[in-house]
This record gives sequence, C-alpha cells and structure tokens, in this order.
Amino acid sequence: MSRAIEIASWNTEPRHRLPLLALVGRPNVGKSTLFNRLAGQRKAIVDDLPGVTRDRNYGEAEWDGRRFLVIDTGGFEPDAVTALKRQVQEQTRLAIEEADVILFLFDGKSGLHPLDREAVNLLRKITKPAFFAVNKLDTQAKESGLYEFYALGLSEIFPLSSEHGLGLSDLMGRVVAALPEEPKGEGAETDEDHEAEARPLALAVVGRPNVGKSTLANHLLGYERSVVDAAPGTTRDALDSPFTFAGEPYTLTDTAGIRRKARIADRIERYSVIRSLGSVERGDLVIYLLDGPEGVTSQDAQILAYACQRGKGLILAVNKWDLMAPDCRDARTYSQQLYRKLSFVDFAPLAFISAATGHGVNKMMGAVKTVAASFQRRIQTSALNQALRDIFARNSPPLAQGKQVKFFYATQIASRPPTFVLFLNSPKGIAASYERYLVHQLRQAVGLEGSPIRLVIRGRREEGFKG
Repeated sequence: MSRAIEIASWNTEPRHRLPLLALVGRPNVGKSTLFNRLAGQRKAIVDDLPGVTRDRNYGEAEWDGRRFLVIDTGGFEPDAVTALKRQVQEQTRLAIEEADVILFLFDGKSGLHPLDREAVNLLRKITKPAFFAVNKLDTQAKESGLYEFYALGLSEIFPLSSEHGLGLSDLMGRVVAALPEEPKGEGAETDEDHEAEARPLALAVVGRPNVGKSTLANHLLGYERSVVDAAPGTTRDALDSPFTFAGEPYTLTDTAGIRRKARIADRIERYSVIRSLGSVERGDLVIYLLDGPEGVTSQDAQILAYACQRGKGLILAVNKWDLMAPDCRDARTYSQQLYRKLSFVDFAPLAFISAATGHGVNKMMGAVKTVAASFQRRIQTSALNQALRDIFARNSPPLAQGKQVKFFYATQIASRPPTFVLFLNSPKGIAASYERYLVHQLRQAVGLEGSPIRLVIRGRREEGFKG
C-alpha cells in the first residue's frame, strides 16, 4: 500500500501556551498548601467536565490578572533517605526541564536540610527565573529563621506563610513579572489571528508513557526523530516536524515525550502529566493515544479534559489493537465502553490502530483531515442563525426569573476552534446543561465533527434591537 504521508518543509511559528510555574521542594514544606491558595479559587483543570476524576496536583491560576499553570511537584513518600534524595533531585530536574519559572520552598520550621543545598546547586545551573521562599513563617518572631538559609549564598529569599498568605503578595508579584507573556485572550480577531490561520495546523501526539507516541510519530514522518538530551541545565527546543497527508500540510509538534525510552530518566508516571499539558498546548489538533489492552485511565481523562478546555481538535486513537485478545477485539463494544468513560469527548472520532505495523493509521489520518476541516471552518451567518433558531425552538431553555429566554442573533468571531457569540435577552438563563445541549445540537446542524465549539453568551435588550 502506498503511503499518503509525505515530508515537506516550511517555516513554523512557535506554539503558544500558558506560562508554567513549578513549585518544588522537599516533602511537607507546604507546596500543596501554596498550590491550593493559588489555584483553589479557580476551577481545577477538570472541575467543570462531568465524569472526570479531579486531580489537584496541577491547575490554572491567576494573580494580578496574569493567568498561568501551576504544578505541585510534591506528594511522594519515599521509603528511604537515599530514595528521598533521588526523587528530590528528579523533581527538580523535571522542573528545570518543563517550567518557565521555578519557585523553591524551604521549611522554616525544620530548618535547612542537606537536600535543600543539593537542589539549590542544581537550580544555580539554569538560566530560567528561580525564586526561593522559606515557608511556615507565620509570625514576625519566626522570621528570624529566614537568615539560616542565607548560608546557601542566595541573594534573595522571601519569607512566606502559605497557610495564612503572609508574604505571598510580595513573592507572587515578583514571580508573575518573570513569567513569559501569555497568549492573547479571546475576542476580536487581529492581523496575527489571520496570520495564524494561514499556517499549517500543528498536530500533537499525546498520551501516557509507553503508549506508542514515538512509534506513531516515526511512522507518520517516515524517519526516527532526533533524540534531545534532557540533562539538567540543557534548554530543549520543541521539535516541530512538517509533513503532508493527502495534500494537506501539518506540523507534528511535541515538547518532550517523543524520545527513545532509554533516554527517559524519570519513571514517575504522574510527572508525565506536565509533559502532556505542554504537548496539548503546542497543538491545534491532538491525536490522543490510548493503550488498547490497558483501557482508559484517570490520567487519560484528565489530559483529555484539559485539551477540551483549551479548545483543541481531538482524535482518539486506540493503539496496540493488534495485541488485543481475540475475544476483546470488538470495535463497536470497545467504542461504547470508551465513550461511557469519556462522555465529554463523545464528539471526537475514534480510530483503532497499530503504530508498530501501520494498521489503521491512514484511517486515523483521514479522521484528522475531517477534524482539521471542522476546526478551521467558517459558518455562513445566515446558516448559523437558522440552525440556532431551530435549536431553540425545539427545546427552549427554562424560564429565567419568570421570563422566557429569547435568542436574538449569533455570529462567528473566530475559528481554530469555531467560536460563536450568541445574543440573548437573559444570558444568565443559560445553564451549563443547556449550553452543552446547544453545543451538541449546533455541531450536528452545521457539521463541525471532531471540533470543540466555544460559545460566548451575551445580553442584548429586546427593545430597539434590529438584528
């Protein structure tokens, strides 16, 4: 069978993502408390999606109007001191590798620990902004414990009480100032938006460790990708590899995960979430690989939930289908079970593949082409409004404060993903369940298979309206 995938070349622009702040330090220094204070006032990554298990180890935060991702790298309980040392060093390396800004916490109650010194020595070797704070200094008298840590030779150390918020304003003011600029918010289109629509779509291969990401990427590209050194202090550029499928250009993009297994130092699966989030951010479309024999895990659900919230086009691919037991290799039954567990991505097409043999990969890429078309589609205003009028007529929203919720007009303000503004007389009358209904019905009515749809609900007075 001739391959429909060809290598191409063109200039690619770096993909945008929210800046990443990593909280690092020994166990029980208060990282989780600080994480909860920063991210707890906002919805966690998977909060608003039904059927997804919450995980409070990472989430979106905001400070002084700056949005960013915050990662709590703690939470492990090693069996021995040697294991503790190894894992503290490992989490620091991972922070170096993935974060834009690093915040290292010391324990003001227990005092300076030898492992603190080793971690600080690792952080000295990097060029990324790193801040140091002594936590658990909840009274002015305890701030005298701050000076012990100056023995590390640090020029600036912040006193902090994560529990009570003392010292947090000064610290976070400096931290957010060091974050790179975030992507522009949603709204009116700019020249840059139109330029972005002219570039090839970025395709990210995402999934848990050992699910077959590198095998699939190598199959798509027709060669083995270069291996990037992950040693501490080494800045790793994202690998963007252009190729075409059926005449359509794409850029295969990834931040970390596609490397030979022998070069992957960490074996702590939960840290792979950090890499997966980065990969999702860099892609317009996400091929999410699932392990066929193993099935869906909570980590799969968490990363997919994040991809939905970030407005990415989704294609689900069940890999290792050739390794499934014969009595379990029923695609229809497997699909039903999968969508029951991942009901919030029921719009995403599903392909059964073997990245090792190439079985099903062309069919998967056909689904990619369909999703790509939906992701970039512009809907005629007249067709959009007729579809929404029919949708509202079939099933009106509940009364809002005793009044009927009326739909006036809608327009598309963006693609990648398709984003629509709906003008109503009472926006607050649209509950989350009804908004999901609107999205589902609109996707069917205007043919947006596989693409997320964003709705912006706005109010407009009925009187004087000339829509």
